[in-house]
Amino acid sequence: MTSLVIAEHDNASIKGATLNTVTAALQCGGDVHVLVAGSNAGAAAAAAAQIAGVSKVLHADSDALAHGLAENMTAQIVAVAASYSHIVFPATAGGKNVAPRVAAKLDVAQVSDVTKVESADTFERPIYAGNAMATVQSLDAIKVLTVRTTGFDPAAATGGSAAVEVLAAVAASTQATYLGSEIAKNDRPELTAAKIIVSGGRALGSAEKFNDVLTPLADKLGAAIGASRAAVDAGYAANDLQVGQTGKIVAPQLYIAAGISGAIQHLAGMKDSKVIVAINKDPEAPIFSVSDYGLEADLFVAVPELLAAL
Repeated sequence: MTSLVIAEHDNASIKGATLNTVTAALQCGGDVHVLVAGSNAGAAAAAAAQIAGVSKVLHADSDALAHGLAENMTAQIVAVAASYSHIVFPATAGGKNVAPRVAAKLDVAQVSDVTKVESADTFERPIYAGNAMATVQSLDAIKVLTVRTTGFDPAAATGGSAAVEVLAAVAASTQATYLGSEIAKNDRPELTAAKIIVSGGRALGSAEKFNDVLTPLADKLGAAIGASRAAVDAGYAANDLQVGQTGKIVAPQLYIAAGISGAIQHLAGMKDSKVIVAINKDPEAPIFSVSDYGLEADLFVAVPELLAAL
């Protein structure tokens, strides 16, 4: 029994989500191999070989794999799938783009958003926006999983010494072509990798106040900035800052929620944070039910006072 982890990388280095996914794969039992499919991605493959617990790295290199196009990635994965009992993806935008296509090509059921591995064929995953946990058993010969990375500790990035095996890259798809990407640039830590997140909600009232109140606090803490869906829908914050079931799932060491009521879809995205601090003037706000520290106060007074005290 061997699991294949599909690495998330930028062709030069391995992204953190891959380390959490390796931990999940190790819990499935047996050996763990990592597929690094990219273009000029030798450095990423070498980095993957150093991950603790990985016994082999498969390296497929081709211009067709440079941008993780789902059609080409799927063909590469399906070409080696028969050798594996589990094919494991991080539940990131990239993983969720490719995994369903792989499952369909293999004619198996995908198990999504795994937060706990009970055994080699039984997994726990959240349903109803995290209000309930389902235990799912898969009887398919090949299990295709996406892993919620916040549910697993990252494997050590160093200490391993896996062999790197070069694969023949599959031919590029004739049905899809990569045209370009528009990637938001941000000087702050990426939300899903940040150790500290300062998030704001609709109570901030405007994009100007959102920035004026939260930015100084985030700068002081070296934190990423997040937002509730209500704040994003109101135009106070960019879509890529949204935390929640329909945004990004995060689990930082410290999560500060200012003016966020705590709708269930938001809680689903941040309730695994190690320490949650809520600032809200509504004593009945649901956010207080999951917070470790709650301050019933006007955020426009409390946040500047917090900043002054730091």
